[in-house]
Amino acid sequence: MVPWIHLDTAAIPGGGELKLMRRGQEISVRLAGNELMNSRLSGSEEAMARLAAARLSGRAAPAVLIGGLGLGFTLRAALACFGPAARITVAELVPAVVDWAEGPLAEIFGGCLADPRVAVRLGDVARLVTGARGAYDAILLDVDNGPEAFTVPSNDALYGPAGLGSLRAALRSGGVLAVWSAVPDDAFAARLRRVGFAVTEHRVKADRGKRGSRHVVWLAARG
Repeated sequence: MVPWIHLDTAAIPGGGELKLMRRGQEISVRLAGNELMNSRLSGSEEAMARLAAARLSGRAAPAVLIGGLGLGFTLRAALACFGPAARITVAELVPAVVDWAEGPLAEIFGGCLADPRVAVRLGDVARLVTGARGAYDAILLDVDNGPEAFTVPSNDALYGPAGLGSLRAALRSGGVLAVWSAVPDDAFAARLRRVGFAVTEHRVKADRGKRGSRHVVWLAARG
């Protein structure tokens, strides 16, 4: 069996460490021994961008905010789906993740950070949306393993009623919030509805094959 090789460790602001691992062509990002991302499982992250773009198909130049750079699968799908006039901002909490994208993960990212439609902002996505009223047509969130904070405790506030209210306020009329999760969460869907979103839940394939596990993407539309 091909062994895992530890490529780098990155400190998470507020505590904790991400470990970047490689096994052959496979990449894994882990926290406290738990896998957060794997390069073999890109299907659901890509689906999140496609689903959001389909809801906004009539908007020629959408402003899109992506929370979490990850392995770049959501960003690459967004570039493909939202069109040549889109403006895409990526909020990334951990600076080293951006360094990985331009270094050991450059082949996976395929130069997408150099696309003129893309701007990277270092910091918490919650701070970026606070006070940003009507700034975005779409917000795509993949900042944790789901609505229950695992990576960063402050993510709980983002997924709570006040945070969801800020996200809704940051959207333009008819805009959409897309949230990725490894598992279903009926209580979170109910919170989305309580702050005024119209919600649909999608079970999407974790990878691009016909079999395997499924993840969840909530589409929450602002009226």
